[in-house]
Amino acid sequence: MLLFKKVLGFVFLYVLISASSSAQKPYVSNPPEVSPMPMKPEMTEIWEPEVKVITPGKHTGDAPSDAIILFNGKNLDQWVSQADTTKPAPWKIVNNDYVEIVPGSGGIQTKLKFGDCQLHIEWSAPDVVENGGQMRGNSGIFFQNRYELQVLDSYKNRTYRNGQAGSIYKDHAPLVNAMRTPEEWNTFDIIYTAPRFKADGSLDYPARITVLHNGVLIQNNVTINGLTLYIGLHSYPAAHGEDVISLQDHECKTQFRNIWIRRL
Repeated sequence: MLLFKKVLGFVFLYVLISASSSAQKPYVSNPPEVSPMPMKPEMTEIWEPEVKVITPGKHTGDAPSDAIILFNGKNLDQWVSQADTTKPAPWKIVNNDYVEIVPGSGGIQTKLKFGDCQLHIEWSAPDVVENGGQMRGNSGIFFQNRYELQVLDSYKNRTYRNGQAGSIYKDHAPLVNAMRTPEEWNTFDIIYTAPRFKADGSLDYPARITVLHNGVLIQNNVTINGLTLYIGLHSYPAAHGEDVISLQDHECKTQFRNIWIRRL
C-alpha cells in the first residue's frame, strides 16, 4: 500500500510539472501562407504619354529641331539694344557668320524672355591681343538679365579666379580653365534653372547652373548666390519671373556666333 501511494505521488507530481511547463509556452498557430503577387515585366513599363520626338543637330553644336535660334550669323532680329529696347541691336555682323561687339554701343538683349533653359553659344576673343586681365575679350551672358556667366579671354591671362572665363562672376570660379587660343572659337553649353520665389516674395530656392566649356564640365549644378554685383556681396533681388538674356558690352571686340536656346 505504501508503495502504491509513492507511485501515485510521483505520477501526480509529473502531471503537475508537465502542466506547468505547458502553461509557460505561448501558443503559436501556424500563419497562413501568403503567396506574393507574381511580377510581370509590363507591370513596371510606362507607355503614356509618349516621349516627344525631336531631331538632334547633325553635328556637335547644331541646334535641335525644338530650339529657338537666337543668332545664326544672318541677322539680329531676335535682339534689341539694351540702352533703348525700341531700337535694333547695335553690334556688327561680320561675313554672315558672327556678330562683333561695337565697344561703347551698349549691351544687347533678347526680345523673348526665358526662365529654365538650355543655351548654346559660341564666342571668341579679339584675334589681336591688346590688353590683359579683365580687358581681354571681356563680356558676359546674363540669365534673366541678372545672373552673369563670365566671358573672357583666359588663355594665358591671369586674373581673379571668380572673374575668369566660365566663372559665375564674383561668385563661383570654374572647376578648370578650358580656354582655347584667341584665334579659336569657344563654346558654352549651359543648363540654367531659374530661382523660385514664395507668394510673399521671399526666396524659395536659388538659381542653379551647369556649364560645359569646350565640352569640359566647369560648373557642376552650382547654386547662384544672387544678383551679379561688381562691388559687394551677392543677394537675391525682389521676386521676378522670366526675363531676357543679355550680352554685355565691356569695351572689347568680343565675337559671338551660333546662339540657340531650348525652354526647359
